Amino acid sequence: MSGIVLTPGAVPLDQWRAVYRGAAPSLDPACRRLVAESAAAVGRILARHKPVYGINTGFGKLASVKIGDADLTTLQRNIVLSHAAGTGTPSPVPVVRLMMALKLGSLAQGASGVRPETVALLEAMLLAGLTPVIPSQGSVGASGDLAPLAHMAAAMIGIGQIDVAGRRLTAESALAKAGLRPLALGPKEGLALLNGTQFSTATALAALFETEIMFRSALITGALATEAAKGSDTPFDPRIHALRRQPGQIETADALRRLMAGSAIRASHLEGDPRVQDPYCLRCQPQVMGAVLDLLRQAAATLGFEANGVSDNPLIFPDAPSGEGDEALSGGNFHAEPVAFAADMIALAICEIGSITERRIAMLVDPALSGLPAFLTPQPGLNSGFMIPQVTAAALVAENKQRATPASVDSIPTSANQEDHVSMAAHGARRLLDMALNGSAIVGIELLAAAQGCEFHAPLRSSAPLEAARARLRREVPMLDHDRHFHPAMEAANAIIRSGALISAVGRELPGVIL
Repeated sequence: MSGIVLTPGAVPLDQWRAVYRGAAPSLDPACRRLVAESAAAVGRILARHKPVYGINTGFGKLASVKIGDADLTTLQRNIVLSHAAGTGTPSPVPVVRLMMALKLGSLAQGASGVRPETVALLEAMLLAGLTPVIPSQGSVGASGDLAPLAHMAAAMIGIGQIDVAGRRLTAESALAKAGLRPLALGPKEGLALLNGTQFSTATALAALFETEIMFRSALITGALATEAAKGSDTPFDPRIHALRRQPGQIETADALRRLMAGSAIRASHLEGDPRVQDPYCLRCQPQVMGAVLDLLRQAAATLGFEANGVSDNPLIFPDAPSGEGDEALSGGNFHAEPVAFAADMIALAICEIGSITERRIAMLVDPALSGLPAFLTPQPGLNSGFMIPQVTAAALVAENKQRATPASVDSIPTSANQEDHVSMAAHGARRLLDMALNGSAIVGIELLAAAQGCEFHAPLRSSAPLEAARARLRREVPMLDHDRHFHPAMEAANAIIRSGALISAVGRELPGVIL
């Protein structure tokens, strides 16, 4: 994938998504002057020989301990080594790369006091594909994502491990092979590198990007399931939704209506159908999925601000050219409460997409509700058909419900009660990728079930976009005319969903989360 140029403080979400997908980021050269001015301001502040938190004092509860000039380099190295105390499985490489890019964009805004060579090393590691191995557990979301970011900083000083094209090397050897040298930290630099919300934000953004694909795919499979059940598109009439005025609901109804337009299956039961109303899982798709869309967009807006923000502490405000008014201001931008709330919103959205999708699967396999053969098999009894895939979908929905409990309402004081209220943003974000995997699997099962249901209406065909979706599935998974090993079909359908191939096959504009 080609590289992209980041403009610190003004990077759109689609560029962060490109980094997550593999694009190599580099900085707009215009930012380098601000970085140099910030580093120079730290030097002038030190020359005053007054205690300034994070520059010549201890950290956290030890902030009152003054550190002499001779020990400032050791101070910064010590904070990195002592805070690199994460545990658990390593974070996925794409998430770590995104975290590094977010930290790069933050440092490059010239408020963190780091030197240009520190920013240059982080940029060079991204361009060379050097990804520190970051344990996924250990952050409470304030005072920043300390442990994960400390592992990143440790790799920059030649400690720990770095992933290079799937191989783990010692940080020192990986840097050497790329022609890079470990960093010798200057005043404040260790703290600037490991203080901030970049781990939580990167993890939440990764889940947002995956959830957008799941959301769009679920619109397609939901429309296909409506066709399989010979449901009505009347509930998608724009006049209904205009009266409620909910933006996501209006867009979702429009998308469902366009997906079904021109269907011969729909035309076949416009007259003489004794049913008055469809079940909620069909009829209320605009209301449920529209609310999901609005919620995800709100989360995206919050994460977009956070991704472009500066969240370490203290922050440096240079007074160039005189330098007389240089200030290092201590605050609390590292507190990740906005990210925690956004992560909780994404969790709720993922949960609801899966929940209504599973209800449509359950409806399709029940002949009393769908009018289709029991469990969508031509010979029920001899064959079990879709009996157990629906059970699997139910299991995944239950698992996501258990994980959707808000993380942001929790707090455990740390650092001898100096950090007495924390966000738990990392916990809230870490669960999301697994939840999105569950959700995509549920949508994949619906794709299989809905396509199977439409087979029973042959020779009638659905609309052009929905037939294209069915054809995409049938390239890899034939109709289930008798029981066979089901798992490969589920894996194939899941891959079609997660890759975005179903969305591409339909070739229609669908509502997006990232505007």
